[in-house]
Amino acid sequence: MLRFLTAGESHGPQLTAILEGFPAGLIVDRDRLNRDMTRRQKGYGSGGRMKIESDTVQITSGIMAHKTTGGPIAMHIVNRDFDKWKDRDITPITIPRPGHADLTGAIKYGYGELRLALERASARETAARVAVGALCKQLLAHFGIEIGSYVVSIGPVIAEIAPEMAYELRFASAETNDLRCPDPVATEAMRNHIRDIMQAKDTAGGIFEIIALNLPPGLGSHVHWDRRLSAQIMQHIGSIQAIKGVEIGRAFANTTLPGSQVHDEMVLDDDGNTLRRTSNRSGGLEGGITTGEPLVIRAAMKPISTVLNPRRSVDLATGEDALTVYERSDFCAVPRAAVVGEAMLAIPLANSLLEKLGGDSIAEMEPRFAGLCRARLEDLPMDNTAWRFDYQDV
Repeated sequence: MLRFLTAGESHGPQLTAILEGFPAGLIVDRDRLNRDMTRRQKGYGSGGRMKIESDTVQITSGIMAHKTTGGPIAMHIVNRDFDKWKDRDITPITIPRPGHADLTGAIKYGYGELRLALERASARETAARVAVGALCKQLLAHFGIEIGSYVVSIGPVIAEIAPEMAYELRFASAETNDLRCPDPVATEAMRNHIRDIMQAKDTAGGIFEIIALNLPPGLGSHVHWDRRLSAQIMQHIGSIQAIKGVEIGRAFANTTLPGSQVHDEMVLDDDGNTLRRTSNRSGGLEGGITTGEPLVIRAAMKPISTVLNPRRSVDLATGEDALTVYERSDFCAVPRAAVVGEAMLAIPLANSLLEKLGGDSIAEMEPRFAGLCRARLEDLPMDNTAWRFDYQDV
């Protein structure tokens, strides 16, 4: 239902995003949209590019008088760095850098110049995704759904976050520092680690969590493989540059435990009518469908591939061994990637909500949202009678 495309190169004139299928009637807060653009640019360990750019979104269709029209939404983000590139001859890149799309892109598309892969594969493209995700976050917020993120580790430094610490407090704490980490002790340790990495002319990776709160149960589906919300989320998060692992809840840690210590037991709440889970080890999804518990997504980001210390490679122009040439990049992008993760989680959630509710406008969606089936006994009448499949024998 929702579809989006991004276009543009890292050092080209602009990035473009087109979002189709967005309902009419949502009042768009452009300041809020641009705040997310700013958040994506801030993070300790960022490279020099973020000092050049000042990302703001120009909307050229689909939003009139501050409201979405139901038509395709077109957004543009100017690359200020283009001014330094537009009138100069480009030196060809012939030495592929390990970890990048240089070599694989050349193999795939037959490039005779590796910069053609670099320009599109660059994480600069995520600015356009954040613009799309920011609109989807505003749609979700209209229905009380909140998305936030925070960093849980950088390199060997792991944040100690008390399980009882409310997610809203984690989000707020993360916004107070440029590591986006809610643990002040770990924040300083992360800063020191990145500083050491910078002095060593190296890079650092890490893990961040993205959380969605107040999701209604029943989004997604178990009946088709491609409609499982779990699969859609992992695809969206896994598509972010340098993300090498995605888990729902503590999926990998859960593999070390017996099932009796993993699956979330159900009880009736004090009202005697509403089912609730005594834990959330599933991360808010069961069978590819939301449970109504907080949706918890963890993403692992590898260290940035561009390092100041040259790496061994081969010069494709000469066929000789060579060392890589440094291209300006971040030393650590984990804090910034968390913001991109918010956007990429908002997109499949907004799509799933639209699929569930139907309708072409906010006015049509609102009463349907209010009437959604919840995890209440009154919403779940059981036939409690025996039945047969009644299929014919094959």
